[in-house]
Amino acid sequence: MESCKISRRNMLLGTGASLAAMAVSGTAQAAAKPMAGEGDAAPQASTPDQIRRMQWWHAAKFGMFIHFGLYSVHERHEWAMENEAIPIGEYQALAPRFNPKPGFAREWAKLAKAAGMKYMVMTTKHHEGFCNFDTKLTDYCATKQGPKRDLVREYVEAARAEGMHVGFYYSLMDWHHPDGARCATDEAARKRFVAYTHGLIRELLTNYGKIDVLWYDVAWPLDAQGWESERMNKMVFELQPDIIVNNRNKLTGDFSTPEQKIVAETNGRAWESCMTLNDSWGYQRADDDWKSSKTIVRNLIKCASGGGNYLLNIGPKPDGSVPEESVQVLNEVGKWMDTNGATIYQSDICQPHRSSYASFTRTGNTLFMHVHFWPGRDVAISGLKTKVKSAHFLKGGQSVKFTQDPYRVHLVELPMEAPDSPVTTLVLECESEPIQDTDFVRREKPRAGV
Repeated sequence: MESCKISRRNMLLGTGASLAAMAVSGTAQAAAKPMAGEGDAAPQASTPDQIRRMQWWHAAKFGMFIHFGLYSVHERHEWAMENEAIPIGEYQALAPRFNPKPGFAREWAKLAKAAGMKYMVMTTKHHEGFCNFDTKLTDYCATKQGPKRDLVREYVEAARAEGMHVGFYYSLMDWHHPDGARCATDEAARKRFVAYTHGLIRELLTNYGKIDVLWYDVAWPLDAQGWESERMNKMVFELQPDIIVNNRNKLTGDFSTPEQKIVAETNGRAWESCMTLNDSWGYQRADDDWKSSKTIVRNLIKCASGGGNYLLNIGPKPDGSVPEESVQVLNEVGKWMDTNGATIYQSDICQPHRSSYASFTRTGNTLFMHVHFWPGRDVAISGLKTKVKSAHFLKGGQSVKFTQDPYRVHLVELPMEAPDSPVTTLVLECESEPIQDTDFVRREKPRAGV
């Protein structure tokens, strides 16, 4: 990602440096390896059980990530507690001001549905340590402070009411718990903190009915052995046999989680790119670097083309309302999905990808050319190694004239203005699976003399 943008991974590079000199051993060893998530060293093909559990997820393609907590009240990024070294007492004072309006979660769920999303993942506990759910293990939670309500329950009920699959984000790292850092060097602290962590996860997966996704985050400062991650996941699947889990508790889990970038996995490994709508996960009032609906659609197409999912984040305001810019962009994306959604939901992995103004998805032998920079009267695809039988606009269904030779498919007599917004989709019905070979064009296309 660009150096000016902030990810959990980049944050942890600085955070981890502070422990680099500490002498550690045994199960309390601090994790020195890079954080899991942005790809796995040796990805493995899905098992039959993973295929069963993940069938809905692969079909869903598009989900909503929600970062919501005390940092939303602070309005200066979800990492402010650490970045600004805010004292615990000062930060805890945010809790009484955290009181989302009634029905906030229904607004989220309705927006997700309107955008064409099929599942939601909400922060149940972020790095700040505040629990958005009812727990018997700490008073630092939404039912005992601030709203005096179970925000997770409201979210779950709202998501289900709109037909969304329900996911829980849970941060292993905890800046509030007294053992959250010393667990790296103190075995007694590690045991206490692991018991606390496993206990919170047990509550989450016991008290809210069927949960579809558990999205771990930030394993600092322990490794899988220190977190007892094998036992953790065993408990998770005993409580929720159909759940899917990611790879951020230092195990491979069911899917990889590249962050703020789109990186397709290999060997059939499932993956999901998580991204922000601006440059912040939690609400940051002054962050106005919003992505356009065209950028979101292009990212969604790229994820679908590579066989992955796109988890797009909103950072609600302190009262739970979604920033107007996010609402506008997601509604624009939803209008595009109303017409073009099948090219995403029903897509197969797509090999063609070379174009300076378009991207591609496919379903079987049908190739969808998504033109994001509309050039006008004609467009072309280089090196398509199958015969095109017909072509038409997806929106409206109007047929499109074309010619084809060994080097290009040339679609002609197009309107000067793009027929759809923010991206226009052309449908090419092919005789066989569409494969692109631009190296063949570079080598073999006739050249001029000198």
